[in-house]
Amino acid sequence: MKSDRLLSTLMLLQAHGRLSTREVAERLEISQRTAHRDMEALCTAGIPLIAHRGATGGWELQRGWRTKVPGLDDAELQALLMAQPSALGDRKLTAAAQRAFDKLMASMPTAMRLQAHSIQARLHIDPTGWRPTPEDLSMLPLVQDALARDCKLTFLYTRADGESSSRTVDPLGIVCKQTVWYLIAQSSAGTRTYRISRMREVVVLALPFLRPSGFDLAAYWKQSTAALKDRQQTVATILALSDEGVASIERWCPMVPALNHRASRTLPKGWHLFHVEFESYQQARFVILGLGSRAAAIAPPNLRKEIKAELRRMIHFT
Repeated sequence: MKSDRLLSTLMLLQAHGRLSTREVAERLEISQRTAHRDMEALCTAGIPLIAHRGATGGWELQRGWRTKVPGLDDAELQALLMAQPSALGDRKLTAAAQRAFDKLMASMPTAMRLQAHSIQARLHIDPTGWRPTPEDLSMLPLVQDALARDCKLTFLYTRADGESSSRTVDPLGIVCKQTVWYLIAQSSAGTRTYRISRMREVVVLALPFLRPSGFDLAAYWKQSTAALKDRQQTVATILALSDEGVASIERWCPMVPALNHRASRTLPKGWHLFHVEFESYQQARFVILGLGSRAAAIAPPNLRKEIKAELRRMIHFT
């Protein structure tokens, strides 16, 4: 509805300050023409909007003007309750978020509060996986402090390969992906992503920095994750799997039957041929060796050689 869209536009301007017509259109997923008409409608309704022209122009609310947010509708209430504090994945963060959540619930009208309790009784979110990897978030409060004050941050960082080095960066934002937290920061080599659980000896320096104008954290993360996916080259394999092997591997990897493959004619009863994709040769070796006698690598040849070499090393280990 147009009224909901106008309210959303008003909330955007109130939260973010000056925004161009293009930025409003992108955030609300509407055309720039529609966004411009909505601005005119808000002005007509008496909202004190100021239009700025030029390269840095846009729409801005008159300084000091605020609007009261009306009550939540059913969809908004359900969406709010689905964002349960336990999804933060850290005990201290969960406790603080729960306190804020309880205050918000207490401020709701009686009818809405009863509806919220009814929804909560029918919803439970468990943020942990079946094989959860604990994340050390002890450095997160210091990172948040540096972000709040726009101060430089220095820390010892351990990469995935185990190599450690000292870093000094300008913190730009934090991202939580499931229960893993990342720091997005500007370093001498450009904008980089750091896993907070791999940060040690974090020190907030008394050195303020100038935050880049126009930096969009959500846009950076979207672009960064897309680039990571492009760099990851999957390994396509053909595996012979027993019935037990099929049941075990389908929880780990995408797989489809390998039809019309010549090796399928020579398989024992109860065995099947599949195309299976792995993220890397290392993952392929790990999964196939873990399946033991329930799996056999048919292709590619390089993978067969690597598995044979690994088996020889295991047998002759002393």
